[in-house]
Amino acid sequence: MFSIKGKVIVVTGGNGLLGKQMVSTFREQGAVVIAADIFFKEKGVDDFIVDITDEDSVKKGIVAIVEKYNKIDGWVNNAYPRTKDWGNKFEDIPFESWRKNVDMHLNGYFLCCQVVLEQMKVQGHGSLVNMSSIYGLVGPDFTIYEGTEMTTPAAYSAIKGGLNNFTRYLASYYGAHQIRVNTVSPGGIFDNQPESFVNNYNKKVPMKRMGNPKDIVSAIFYLLCDEASYVTGHNLVVDGGWSII
Repeated sequence: MFSIKGKVIVVTGGNGLLGKQMVSTFREQGAVVIAADIFFKEKGVDDFIVDITDEDSVKKGIVAIVEKYNKIDGWVNNAYPRTKDWGNKFEDIPFESWRKNVDMHLNGYFLCCQVVLEQMKVQGHGSLVNMSSIYGLVGPDFTIYEGTEMTTPAAYSAIKGGLNNFTRYLASYYGAHQIRVNTVSPGGIFDNQPESFVNNYNKKVPMKRMGNPKDIVSAIFYLLCDEASYVTGHNLVVDGGWSII
């Protein structure tokens, strides 16, 4: 049970914190995993340069992947494009920055979905997972950022909230073709944040710890498996209980 052996799975942002864990875990489980990203220190044979903000790059990348592997069983929209001023306080966000971040992130996911889901329709099967966030589900608790220079970007809430309902739309639209579309919404993931932030976060989450990449990858693994063949349009929240209180 719960096998992805032999499946061809693409992970955008495959060179990032969560992406690397997905790629290594899924390969360990016998899948053919393509890391799709814009930068690789050492590009492997199953790595493809794909820029989700560029229509030509996405289309050519998917064509090249299908030509090499004949199919795409699973696709994970995990890339996290953002501007250099990402993280400005709300009142300091230039309108052009807001527009560009929504364009790169949300519209980049739209572009990938549009192209790869049509390929899956030809195949008559497929599973697509959009990476969302608890901040697409609930409002942020700004007290956890006290004592730090950190904040949660305003565009992030709009992007992830929109992505949640876009996923439901796609699940309904492509369901008759036996294509499943789901989201995974992680809570806070430990990535060497300031100690004060980690302490604030741990005090508030019911499980009293931040998540780690393995916590999240297990949920994605499930949604890519055939055992989840009747799960679509779902937002699987993996947050240690953050969103229940």
